[in-house]
Amino acid sequence: MRERMIQRSAMPAYMRLLDPAALAKVHRLELIARGVVEGFVTGRHPSPYKGTSIEFAEHRPYAAGDDVRDLDWRVYGKSDRYYIKQYLEETNLRATILVDASGSMRYRGDAAATYEGQALSKFEYARYLAASLTHLLIHQQDAVGLATFDTQMRGYIPARSRTSHLRAILHRLADTEPGAETALAPIFHDIAERAHRRGLVIILSDLFDDAGAILNALHHFRYRKHEVLVMHIMAEEELTFPFSRFADFRDLEVRGQDIQLDPRAVRAEYLRQLRTHIDRLEMGCGQMRVDYAQLSTRQSFDEALAGYLASRQQRAP
Repeated sequence: MRERMIQRSAMPAYMRLLDPAALAKVHRLELIARGVVEGFVTGRHPSPYKGTSIEFAEHRPYAAGDDVRDLDWRVYGKSDRYYIKQYLEETNLRATILVDASGSMRYRGDAAATYEGQALSKFEYARYLAASLTHLLIHQQDAVGLATFDTQMRGYIPARSRTSHLRAILHRLADTEPGAETALAPIFHDIAERAHRRGLVIILSDLFDDAGAILNALHHFRYRKHEVLVMHIMAEEELTFPFSRFADFRDLEVRGQDIQLDPRAVRAEYLRQLRTHIDRLEMGCGQMRVDYAQLSTRQSFDEALAGYLASRQQRAP
C-alpha cells in the first residue's frame, strides 16, 4: 500500500485525478443518453435522424432510387403498396461537464470522505467525479467537453472524443482552484447557447444560488433539447448543521464577511430554508425531466458515481 501511494505521489497532478480503484467500480457501467442526441459517428445513443440500424422507427412510401432491400414485403402483401422500413440511427454522445469553481466549493467538512489520506472539499469531490466521468465517456467513444466557472467562465473546452482529449480535460481540472462568488444561471444560459447540437449536460455544483434562476436556466437547456444531469454536491455539515458551540462562520466567497453566532439559535431556521431550497430544485428538475442526484461528500466519490450509474441503468426505458 505504501509503495502504491509513493508511486501515485510521483505522478503528474492531472494523472492523479484518475484512480484505478475508482475506475474499476464504474468500468462495467455505462452512461447512456435517455433522450435523443446528435452526434457524428455510430454509437449507442438514439439519434433524431433515421437511417439503417436495428431499431425500427416507421414506414414511408417507396420512392424511385430507394434500396429495394429496405422494402417491407409483409406490408406489400397486405396493402399491395410498396413501403420502405426506416430505423433509428444510433450516434455517439456529446457531453459537456460543468464544474462549479466558486468559493463555496472550497468547503471541506470534517465528515468528508478521504482520498489518499486527505478529506475532500466539495470542489475536489467534483473534480474527481468529472475526471472519472470524462474517462468513462471517452472510453465509450463519446465526445466530452468541460466548463469551469464561478461568476464567469473560467475555462471552456469544446467536446471531443479523441483519447488525447482526456489529458486536456484532466490538465484543466488539475489547474483550476475555487475562486469567486457564485453566478450559476448566467453561465448555464451561456453554455446552452454554445452547445448547438443536442446532447448531455452534466452539472457538478453545490447550487448555492437562487433556485428560481437555476431552474429557469435548466429550462433553457431543455428548450434546446439537451438532456441534463444535475449532481448536487454538498458537505455533510451543510446538510445536517451539527454545530453546537458559539463560533465564527466565514463566507468563502466574499472576503471579510464573517459572523459570530450561536448555531443552536439558527439551526432550525437554517435547516428549514435548506430543505425548502432542495425541495424546490428537486421538484423543478422532476417537472422538466432533469435527472437530479444529491450527493454528500461523506460518501466516497467512486461509490457515489457507481451507485448513480447503476441506478440510472435500472431506470432506463
